[in-house]
Amino acid sequence: MIIWEKMLTYLANLEAKTAVWICEGPQPEHVEAINRWNKNGPPDVAFYMVKLEVFQIEGSPPAPHLSVVAGPSEQIKRAGAMKGELAERHLKRLKFWKELLEKSNAKTELFSNVYPSKECSIRTGAGKSGLSYRYTILKNSARIELYIDTGDEDRNNQIFDQLYSKRQEIESDFGDELEWQRPDDRRACRIAKTVENKGLWDTDNWPIIQDKMIDAMIRFEKALSKHIQRLE
Repeated sequence: MIIWEKMLTYLANLEAKTAVWICEGPQPEHVEAINRWNKNGPPDVAFYMVKLEVFQIEGSPPAPHLSVVAGPSEQIKRAGAMKGELAERHLKRLKFWKELLEKSNAKTELFSNVYPSKECSIRTGAGKSGLSYRYTILKNSARIELYIDTGDEDRNNQIFDQLYSKRQEIESDFGDELEWQRPDDRRACRIAKTVENKGLWDTDNWPIIQDKMIDAMIRFEKALSKHIQRLE
């Protein structure tokens, strides 16, 4: 622990970008620690562990021999960068959903039992088993949808087709065209609406994005609910 504290202190004070730990007998936990620091540390700082040995050939003077036991690699750095980006994305999503749900709960009870999530979607039941209303926020877009997955592909298609037969009425009540998605290579179906071509990374536009998503979801649920209740 003292060695790590010294190493980090020297890095900070000297504004160095490389740290080398030279030792006679590196232990597995020390190697693991170096790899962990290369993975989770700043991307422009490199940590090395070097083993020091002394070789002597016949009557020659003893000579030091240094060998790198652990150090940075592109794979480790890339994994660390991806982990950092993922952690940042999760924090952003939690904050985005917290703000959206606070606004939503002031206007409708539809998502009142839903909590902020680190995932890209949050959902609530739509009144029938296998059906759910979902908010989805992606990097550069935001949408609402009715997700249909009862666990049975034929049943999913039947539900989708029944709702699709009322497409004109549903879209008229919603006030806009919807995206009707019944892919042949997937079990689930969805009826969706992309409400904004800006997303999670457009933090300055979050209030606008959230307001559009909530307004669209209220109209969406109102347009679909009676048809969902009439499903065979």
